[in-house]
Amino acid sequence: MDKALIDGLIEIIGKDAVVADETRLMSYESDALAMYHEKADLVILPADTAETAACMKLIASFGVPIVPRGAGTGLTGGARPIEGGVVVATSRMRQVFEVNPTDGFARTGAGLVNVDLTHACEDHGLFYAPDPSSQRACTIGGNVANNSGGPHGFKYGSTTQHILGLVIVLPDGEVLDLSEPRVDPEGVDLVGLFVGSEGTFGIATEVTVKLVPTPEVVETLLAVYTGGEGLSKACDTVSEIIRVGLEPSAIEILDTLTIAAVEDSVFAAGYPRDASAVLLMEVEGTPTEVQGTSGDIMKLAKTFGATELRSAQTDAERAMLWAGRKGAFGAMGRIAPDLYVADAVVPRTKLREMVRTTVAIAEKYQLKLATVFHAGDGNLHPNICYDRRDKEETRRVVAAGAEILEACVAAGGSLTGEHGIGLEKLAEIGLLFSEQDLQAMGRVRRAWDPDLRMNPGKALPLRACVELGDKPKSSVEA
Repeated sequence: MDKALIDGLIEIIGKDAVVADETRLMSYESDALAMYHEKADLVILPADTAETAACMKLIASFGVPIVPRGAGTGLTGGARPIEGGVVVATSRMRQVFEVNPTDGFARTGAGLVNVDLTHACEDHGLFYAPDPSSQRACTIGGNVANNSGGPHGFKYGSTTQHILGLVIVLPDGEVLDLSEPRVDPEGVDLVGLFVGSEGTFGIATEVTVKLVPTPEVVETLLAVYTGGEGLSKACDTVSEIIRVGLEPSAIEILDTLTIAAVEDSVFAAGYPRDASAVLLMEVEGTPTEVQGTSGDIMKLAKTFGATELRSAQTDAERAMLWAGRKGAFGAMGRIAPDLYVADAVVPRTKLREMVRTTVAIAEKYQLKLATVFHAGDGNLHPNICYDRRDKEETRRVVAAGAEILEACVAAGGSLTGEHGIGLEKLAEIGLLFSEQDLQAMGRVRRAWDPDLRMNPGKALPLRACVELGDKPKSSVEA
């Protein structure tokens, strides 16, 4: 890394905010998909938009690639370097600039932790709805980059439905201020276009989000299924809930291996150890609405084979049930040291079929599979437990992951529900998009980042972004 660049960055943000030490750089060499790792040449931690813009302008003058990074909780390799360059981390941007209870929005720094936003506005009877399982660690800016979902996405939608404005620093250091909260913006919806762009357009430093009223009543339900067909029965229950028009705010499924991992961990939630699956659901609204919907859901679950039905009786019990679900990925460490979390969406009428398919694929490759997913969205998260030190096992994990994605697309689904394409799914992107589709998306990417320095090698294959005869500064190809 050019010493003049390092010295210039230190002058802008201070020595403590520039990470060049080899040991400290190791913390940034991967995101939560640890099988892919590469050390950055440099990591910088600007504190606000002005510092980010000055740093980006300087980096652009040296033609160096940039990798945006939030908390590093992503699961597709999107926040790790490929060919060195500078990682720009937003984790110091934790400001809450404004909470406007009258108009129902808040303005925050991109590095604010997801759950801290709800804590900042709960006294106003409001909350921020998107709730990824990593919400106690992941940042609002990272959620924007990947259009993250979460258990309550079934009712409230994913991140894009809740972003009203952004302040974006472009690759050359120009600041694009789109922070004014507009539900229906005039002209091209640049905010909507930016959400889910996986750090390939620029860096969001400030975010304007929609807040929603805290529901009057919340009831958390647990339906327990036992026996060899328990997981299939849970899937059928979800399909029927959707078919008849019931509207819980969240519908999650956990299988027997996930239950065992959770109950053996600090996240123990009281899930029955003899269950082959549990269906965790939440119902919100007025007392009358909740009573009616919960009763109908419980009757339906019993009809479809639930052997036990529970309703959380206290806030503490409700919190414990959800802590178990949201801590499930961490609990998998009791099964194996590493975890590959597949992320694909299938039609909800195909849940039973696709869960069986993923189990069969894991068995084919002799891998341990734990299934926990956002069933209401059809967003599957088959979790393959493995040891990345075992090269042969890692090879089988990658092959199984690709086969799972292929099966989900063949069933009418999509490659990603909330984790993005990143590095993980570049080889499979042709399953869903034609070469013409990819070229169109590549032209959009070039409009934001003509030199292709932003998060190179992620989200789209390089061939989709490069015109014949071009020689981009980033030469990574999928």
